[in-house]
Formats: sequence, C-alpha cells, structure tokens
Amino acid sequence: MAETGDFQATQLAFAAHIRDPAHRPAPADVEDRRMAVYRELFFNNISSFLAGTLPVLHQLLPEAQWQAMMRDFLVRHRCHSPYFLDIPREFLTYLEHSRGTQPGDPPYLYELAHYEWAELALSVADEQLPPAAGIAEAELLDAPLQVSPLAWPFSYRFPVHRIGPDYLPEAPPAAPTYLLLYRDPDDEVRFIELNAVSARLLALLLEHGGDPDYTARQALEQIAGELGHSDPDVVIAGGRDILGDWLDRGILYISAGSGH
Repeated sequence: MAETGDFQATQLAFAAHIRDPAHRPAPADVEDRRMAVYRELFFNNISSFLAGTLPVLHQLLPEAQWQAMMRDFLVRHRCHSPYFLDIPREFLTYLEHSRGTQPGDPPYLYELAHYEWAELALSVADEQLPPAAGIAEAELLDAPLQVSPLAWPFSYRFPVHRIGPDYLPEAPPAAPTYLLLYRDPDDEVRFIELNAVSARLLALLLEHGGDPDYTARQALEQIAGELGHSDPDVVIAGGRDILGDWLDRGILYISAGSGH
C-alpha cells in the first residue's frame, strides 16, 4: 500500500508541476531535463489545439497574452472529459466561470470563442438529418415542419461572425446578433444571419417541434400579432419565403412519416 501511495503522490506531483511549473515543484527523483520535455509537450499540445479550434481569437490576441491565458487555463481549470475534442468546451467553461475579466481581454472574448467552438462542435455532432418527405410549396405553411437537429441558433451581444483584424468592436451594438449555424446535406457547416422576426419564427418552430398539429402558419400569425402588424398576410407571405429557403438548405424537414 505504501508503494501505491508513493506512486500516486508522484503522479499528482508530476501532473501539478506540468500544469503549473512556476508554483508547483517537480517530483524530486525526476531529472529536470526529462520534465522539460513533458512540460513543453503538454502546454504546446493544448495551446496548438485551441489555436486551431479558435483561429480568429488566436490571431487577434498578442502571442504573450494568448500564452498567458493558456497557462491560466491549465492552472485554474480541471477538465471533466478525457476526450481531446472536448477541450474547447472546457475552455469555454473556464472563460465563463474561472477567468473573470482580465486587463487586455477584449469584451467579445467569450462570445467569439463560443462561436468558433460551435462550428467545431456542429461539424462533429453525431445527429443525422432524418429522411425528408417532398412537399408542394402551397402546402408549406400548413405542414408539420421540424427543425433539423443540425441547425443551432445563437444570440450574441457582438456580431461575432464579423470580428477580425479589420473589425474590433469595443462595445456591443444596440441590437443583438442572431446567427443560425447548420450542417448541410453535404456535411458542410454554414451559417446565416437572422433578423428578429426570422429568429422568433425559428424559436417557435423549435418550441413546438414535437406537436404534429402546430404549423408555420400558426407561428407566423402569432408573430404578426406580437408585432401588431396591420396586415398579417404580409408577415405570412414573407415567412413563406424564409421557410422555403430553410427547407432548401436542410434547416427544416418534414418527417417522412408525417403523411405529407
């Protein structure tokens, strides 16, 4: 038992040191030249993987700031998944709950990281688009439409899809940015920017997705009422065009067993 305890203590000391070499001493019986190999491999692997997953954020931050943030992530955060692809999700948890606001951090730090993570997460998501049934355009408003499990809507304070070297906002605009990320039938991840009305339409379709009696017409009538629009038919006609586009993109589908 003593040997097991000693080995576990060495393991813990080894792991603590490679995460935080400035404050946690290495095991006394391990040559520093060898420890340096593990320190560099561990840090560089995590940093390189996150840089590849979050390329825009990595590009925008000074390298010294990026390296310091990577070290802080390794020191403060304990990952709960053994899978490498889950590291970006763990990094988001660190940004949201552990990092706090640090000098030099851009105000869009978390949202930009989240947007870039979502692209990766959607690209490897296990869900599949169910077989779709054909439908005539005239029936679109009254069909039981379903939102693809590979269509993920998000609302951001910042227009994260525009952030780059030529656009570095210091404050969020007055209106939120609504983005819909989706994986098309060719498994390519794409996005479209929504306005408040189309975002509301998608939200209603998601909310009532399990109700076979709920139709897009009902959703659009509800939206027209919320807007206080004087001519609901205008809202419904505009919504029909949006629905047709979403159906073509694979964002919406009609279950093959729906009878349509």
